[in-house]
Amino acid sequence: MGRADGSSDPQLPLGAGADSGATPADPAPAPDPASEPVKKPSRAGRDLPAAFAVGGGLGALVIGILLFAPKAWLAVVAIAIGIATWEVTKRLREADVLVPRLPLLAGGQAMIWLGWPYGTTGVLGAFAGTVVVTMLWRLFDHGLVAQPRNYLRDTAVVVFVAAWLPLLASFATLMVLEDQGAQRVFCLMLVCVASDIGGYASGVLFGKHPMVPAISPKKSWEGFAGSLVACIAVGVLTVMFLLDGPWWAGLLLGAVLVVTATAGDLIESQVKRDLGIKDMGTLLPGHGGIMDRLDSILPSAFVTWLILTAFV
Repeated sequence: MGRADGSSDPQLPLGAGADSGATPADPAPAPDPASEPVKKPSRAGRDLPAAFAVGGGLGALVIGILLFAPKAWLAVVAIAIGIATWEVTKRLREADVLVPRLPLLAGGQAMIWLGWPYGTTGVLGAFAGTVVVTMLWRLFDHGLVAQPRNYLRDTAVVVFVAAWLPLLASFATLMVLEDQGAQRVFCLMLVCVASDIGGYASGVLFGKHPMVPAISPKKSWEGFAGSLVACIAVGVLTVMFLLDGPWWAGLLLGAVLVVTATAGDLIESQVKRDLGIKDMGTLLPGHGGIMDRLDSILPSAFVTWLILTAFV
């Protein structure tokens, strides 16, 4: 007969029990689930102490480099994009999408570094060269006799990854090469941080209406409103006091960046849903991989470069 908790009685050895006069030892009582302390996950779904520690460390690194060695920013971006490209291509290969890794890594570095002497011409030339090389690489990666499988799909993903990661990231390096370059990058980073903090705080405190639950269930319209207020405030302050620019350019920057930062996060969320994964990598505790930290910054880098170049 089963016990009240649903498990069966333990089997006694032959000869034991009532006939032998022996009394079997009572089984240890099962722990009461109600008495067990339950550790509630954060509403962000992350290890918040680790996330804050890693985020603070990365922030200190960026601040130190931009203040004391702005040109080293190119190396930081190049390393981050190299790791992010490795993470993304690894996940794609796990899903049987055969993206040529070596030409993407080399082409990504070319986009970052050729922007130093040649500006946008170097970046776009490296991007086009990367696309051509990876298309040919995928065409013949099984030799001259075998026909490639899923060629159209894989080469389309190559173009997507090359544009998504190194091409967009190159605008963050183009900014640091201009007058007041470090300040321009500070505008990008501070507004993106404001978007994260404003959205998180407002979403945790007031979030009730999901924005796009099919893609990112934790995002709410209340969180988006908090991001919008924080981005506009920080955009105006940074453009006015770091760049001596007009306040309306900062307002424009903040209003547009809240859209691009949110869109960047949603784009990566959908890519991860397509691949059936939670994070692109595990390098950063509390955050995931490098790519999981760059998702909102990449499209915002292009928009920041565009707005500041045009109006400041």
